[in-house]
Amino acid sequence: MRFRTALGALILTPVTLIAQPAEAATRATIAYAQLKQTWELVLTDGDVVEVPEALAKAPADAVNSGSRAPFLVSGDGRHFFYFRKSDERFVERTLNSKERVVSRNLTAYSINEEWPLVSDDGSYVITMTSGPGVGVFADLRKGKELPPPGKTDAWGFGGFSPDGKRLLLEGERVVVFDRGLRTRTRLKTRLSPAALANDYVTAAVPVGTYPKYRQLRLLNLRTGRAGSTVTVRLPRGQYIDDLDFDRAGHVIVRSRTKTGVAIYRVSKATGKTTLLRRVARPAAAVWVLPGDSAYEPWTEQK
Repeated sequence: MRFRTALGALILTPVTLIAQPAEAATRATIAYAQLKQTWELVLTDGDVVEVPEALAKAPADAVNSGSRAPFLVSGDGRHFFYFRKSDERFVERTLNSKERVVSRNLTAYSINEEWPLVSDDGSYVITMTSGPGVGVFADLRKGKELPPPGKTDAWGFGGFSPDGKRLLLEGERVVVFDRGLRTRTRLKTRLSPAALANDYVTAAVPVGTYPKYRQLRLLNLRTGRAGSTVTVRLPRGQYIDDLDFDRAGHVIVRSRTKTGVAIYRVSKATGKTTLLRRVARPAAAVWVLPGDSAYEPWTEQK
């Protein structure tokens, strides 16, 4: 889960997606999505793009009728995902592209039973299920869906590498898989890493009691060695709500504030934080930042 797009001054003037010229649309990325009367995309240039094709709630015949339908934005702010109203399929698109079905096995019937997760570049989608376990592994670059590794769905998801080339899953062991679900690294550990760096070896583990994490450890997935516990120097009342790496290998933390979200770069050695940006919470019941999973309770308006 990542957030890297810069937020410009917002001029909240709704326009429909079909009215956006392709050339204009490519100049901006998605700052965040928000649910009002319908799902909307707030762009980094201030425009607001309505997505009326997207379901806001699970249909009457779904397992969890009336539940909020997931809407995701990739970490690079260029791809968005939703269940479309016309056939209730889960689809992907960009600001100037057509819809593309992610998997025919993922429909609105399973809303709140399966939770989609998207790589930073929007090219890979997996789902966690209420099983627990995994459901869909969809490689959108190759346009194909893969069966669960080891012929078992009893996996937990740890994270994508920032470049989208590796997946971190937890079963009896913590395993790094490539996009074809071939095993690259396997480690037996009691720790549960929540993020994988681009070296495919370094993982980050939150330390503390959920949801009030204020510490982390780094884990070497090749040797099994864990670093010392580092306290992240967040302001009083803030916690590690989201933990990840950027492409350069820096630890990135997102933390809920009274007015929205603050994004920090964190020193691996000292826990010192460098504020990268703040994002103000919009006047919407639900908003979704690039890189968020299907449900992030810390971004919901109470």
